Amino acid sequence: MPFTITTQPFGPLAEDTTPITEYFIQNTDTNEGFSILPERGGMLHRLLLRKGQNLFSIVKSPDSPQALLADERYSSALLFPFPSRVHHGIYSFDGEAYALRMNEFRHENALHGFVYNQPFQVVHQEETPTHASLTVRYDYTGDQPGYPFPFSLAVLYGLDRPEGSASSVLHVTYRAVNTGTTRCPIAFGWHPYFTLSEEPIDHLRLTLPTNTAITLNDNLLPVGQEPFANADDISLNERTFDTPFLVNFDDQEFAETTLWSPGFDTTLRIGQDKSFPYLVVFTPPRRDSIAIEPLTANVDAFNTGEGLQILNPGESASGKIWVALS
Repeated sequence: MPFTITTQPFGPLAEDTTPITEYFIQNTDTNEGFSILPERGGMLHRLLLRKGQNLFSIVKSPDSPQALLADERYSSALLFPFPSRVHHGIYSFDGEAYALRMNEFRHENALHGFVYNQPFQVVHQEETPTHASLTVRYDYTGDQPGYPFPFSLAVLYGLDRPEGSASSVLHVTYRAVNTGTTRCPIAFGWHPYFTLSEEPIDHLRLTLPTNTAITLNDNLLPVGQEPFANADDISLNERTFDTPFLVNFDDQEFAETTLWSPGFDTTLRIGQDKSFPYLVVFTPPRRDSIAIEPLTANVDAFNTGEGLQILNPGESASGKIWVALS
């Protein structure tokens, strides 16, 4: 069977702990595949995709347990119950005021939720001749400061090879369920840093599915919108981004961001369905990768309400992201 799931130890993360388990999902016919660290926020750790004879490393993430513990870039993190920032960590919901733990002190914000370093459980594995998938889940009881709303967050990572395609596709599908007894506010995001076998991003060209950038203040919080021109061909040579965008779906059910490498004549495609109407692009100072982050809500949505979803008890929200080469 060409699609397989195997495991091996990763770690230990500290001297007094046992190694965590890294799950590998692979297309053995093409050597494409990815790995997941369920116990470390359910994060995607590695991703390999092929175009022709070239096998590309697609995501930049910490390559050792020590680097993983020291990572402050939220590499491949699942962002929930809010992505991006909540100003001062303070928000109001249904007539009550709440204070989240701040973890971005430079800008005085709560940042990227709190599941990114929590232990997820593997709840389902599937191997078939045409695809393989791994589903991880985190069940939250409502014990974090400022967010007393229980939920269950499940994320399915799948690899398949579409009929007639020479390469495989990664699918990332989330489903969040309100398991509490009251309404709850939620938003979801994903924070991968993309690369094409570590080619400098100054060599790449970017296409964005937008004509609207969201303007930010000094605390990186939204203050308005402005037109964004020429989004269909952006040279990344010496170009920096730390910018949210409003996605333009053009009456379609999905939108795609692309990274093109002229040197490899290869395009990386990052797709998001209509449940993700926002997108953040960030170029880290090392310029060894570029973060392309699909979001279901705008920055500071717990205060602005822009894209924020409200779930009644028992209700769920879901959405899908994919990554492919062409």
